[in-house]
Amino acid sequence: MANPLATLASELYNKYEEKLIVNPDLSRKLVSFQANKKLPFYSWYKYKEGFAKPLVDYCLDDSNSSAMVLDPFAGSGAALFAANQRGISATGIELLPSGIFPIQCRVDAQKVDSEVFSSLVKNVLSIPSYSIYKTTDFKHIRITKDAFSKQTEQELMGYTGYIESLDVDEHCKNLLKFGAISVLEQISYTRKDGQFLRWDGRSGRKSKFNKGHIPTFKEAITAKLNQFSKDILEANKNGIADINLLQGSCLEKLFEINEDSIGTIITSPPYCNRLDYTRTYPLELVYLGSNSEDVKRLRQTMLSCTVENTSKVEALEGFYTDKKSSDSFERSVEIFESQEVLSSILSSLEEVKEQLPNKSIIRMIRNYFFEMNLVISHCYRVLEPGGKMYMVNDNVQYTGIEVPVDLILSDFASKYGFGIEKIWVLPRGKGNASQQMGIHGRKEIRKCVYVWKKQ
Repeated sequence: MANPLATLASELYNKYEEKLIVNPDLSRKLVSFQANKKLPFYSWYKYKEGFAKPLVDYCLDDSNSSAMVLDPFAGSGAALFAANQRGISATGIELLPSGIFPIQCRVDAQKVDSEVFSSLVKNVLSIPSYSIYKTTDFKHIRITKDAFSKQTEQELMGYTGYIESLDVDEHCKNLLKFGAISVLEQISYTRKDGQFLRWDGRSGRKSKFNKGHIPTFKEAITAKLNQFSKDILEANKNGIADINLLQGSCLEKLFEINEDSIGTIITSPPYCNRLDYTRTYPLELVYLGSNSEDVKRLRQTMLSCTVENTSKVEALEGFYTDKKSSDSFERSVEIFESQEVLSSILSSLEEVKEQLPNKSIIRMIRNYFFEMNLVISHCYRVLEPGGKMYMVNDNVQYTGIEVPVDLILSDFASKYGFGIEKIWVLPRGKGNASQQMGIHGRKEIRKCVYVWKKQ
């Protein structure tokens, strides 16, 4: 007897098979931060989940549009600034302060006088120790406790107190603070590793991991501010960034963008892979002033991609009602519920939920696709006719059941009127989790960039 899921998945694959095009121009390096590591300005802040400037350039070359660029999941702003460097205005939507502040600081970098900033950096770095300026403590939450040595934390917070006391241009002050944010991981006993922070045993936490040399705060901030100072001159040559940043969830903020006003959308939403950004960037969030309750609120507000996310359906229905868009919401619900492969995947996972690493994965997948469905509907609304949308995303699998994110989201897009122009497949995909290989064997799943066009 045929497996219903296998049959439906095969039919969906056949529907879009000719659109799946292996693109040798693309690599895992381009769809991640890696290709930014040596680029002036883009290398300032290690935002692992972002994509690289060369990928944005590649997509803009393909779109052949000079109209407004939108990134509804702006991260630290790679798409926005890459568009600006080509003379294209950009709008970004971002929820997390760990992305918002870096974007604002990169705009500030184009407003400061390079010589004034360079002189300021020399003065700041001439101070032997910042600890005497300490005015407040690092207000740790449970998941950041013991992240720094006592000396490092004193220097970090002393530096923070010192720059707050400076009588200098606010743009310069923000950049000095951004320098500290950019080195937090480097000077800590932590390393960003998948869904959580990986802890060095020197922190006092039980761990055999050793991240190697941990620079002093003075070493790290010296290298970072000198990098800023060197790159500011190049940033100044490009003029003031023309960026409109909307702070909040794109599930709400997309309502603020006018219909047919965007030329190109380039984005990479959170993947359906359990990665919790609030647990990956807690040091940055806390340094910027978030407390435990703030972090929990951000976790629930962001697009559902973790097992801790609860359903937003009721709240979103109320929001759409307030916006007098109930008909739009009902249509999206119909499109979501009619996706047979997704429904079959959820049913299949229910049958094997005892084998899942966390039973809430099923809820997460449902929430993820429901919310992405709404995002896609708005992206179609705001794009101008003929405009293209580029989305970087990964397929996922749980207990050997593959979730073809690329095909399901493309199917949603087609229901709203997008033409599925192509789905660029990276020549090298990714394997399933190591703990699953022994049970289900190694199976490579697709990493893609979707290209949809508003008809």
